[in-house]
Amino acid sequence: MKTSIDISYYPLDKEFIPPIKNFISRIKTYPELVIRTNTMSTQIFGEYKVVMNALSNEIEKSFDLPHSVFVIKIINADLEK
Repeated sequence: MKTSIDISYYPLDKEFIPPIKNFISRIKTYPELVIRTNTMSTQIFGEYKVVMNALSNEIEKSFDLPHSVFVIKIINADLEK
């Protein structure tokens, strides 16, 4: 099943931009995923299980910061097109 995700990351730290850029660069290493970024969020497109496994791995790494907030919207459709 294809899925489309809109995700925003809010590291609660004075230096918030480097963790965001780091998360985006890590999620872009998954060749099975299509990633689009803009100033408000990141969109991730791909097979549901692949997307969710990638997010699980990368969100866990981002939680190395004391406090991090992720806002995620998920739809069971391919909205890439």
